[in-house]
Amino acid sequence: MDLLSIAGVVLGFTAILGGNFLEGGHLSGLYNGPAAVIVLGGTFGAAMLQTPLPVFKRAFHIVPWIFFPPKVDIQSGINKVIGWSLIARKEGLLGLETVAETEEDAFAKKGLQLLVDGGEPVSIRQILEVELFVKESRDMHAAKVFDCMGGYSPTIGIIGAVMGLIHVMGNLADPSRLGPGIATAFVATIYGVGLANLLLLPVANKLKSMVQQQAQARELFIEGVIAIAEGENPRTIEFKLYGYIEDAQLSLTEG
Repeated sequence: MDLLSIAGVVLGFTAILGGNFLEGGHLSGLYNGPAAVIVLGGTFGAAMLQTPLPVFKRAFHIVPWIFFPPKVDIQSGINKVIGWSLIARKEGLLGLETVAETEEDAFAKKGLQLLVDGGEPVSIRQILEVELFVKESRDMHAAKVFDCMGGYSPTIGIIGAVMGLIHVMGNLADPSRLGPGIATAFVATIYGVGLANLLLLPVANKLKSMVQQQAQARELFIEGVIAIAEGENPRTIEFKLYGYIEDAQLSLTEG
């Protein structure tokens, strides 16, 4: 479980609600059913219109990664590839057949099977890179669904605000109906901006980061498999792959 994501959600909403309380506001003042319907319905509707069904379904399939991220262990991947290279050096590529049968990662398993089948390094790279590109592209497009929702949400909030003001202007003669209309106007804006900046955009960016981490792990396997196919020394392969750890650390720092 990703405790940082949980802490971020809790802190974000606590800061907003706590600030409202310190200013003398009440939680009930931030609840407005019509505003929620306008913002949530409008945001999801716009995203559904923009997004193909498979991509939309994939987006909500991977959203649990925010709290339960898939395990990506670069060090473990390096150790695994080095182990393969040692087996190949001692027993030949056919010695990896047993390893391929027990490998749990589907991507790594395909690379091993291509090695055992005696594929040329160029051919192996092309096959694996196509699969890498397809997987990364699919999940990146899914993550961008939340990006687009984060873009629409504030605008839908403004639409809700305008609708509330229209309602107010139409009832100037009845002061008792002015309050609810004004409340819908301001609360819809809060919902739109808050939903985008506290949930949708952070979710999109974190998912994209996770997709990049998984792609990086697959790139490591590709380089390792190609190095084994070309008969490189296990020590040389180790030095080459350790660059991925430095790259992963740099990516986390920049993120």
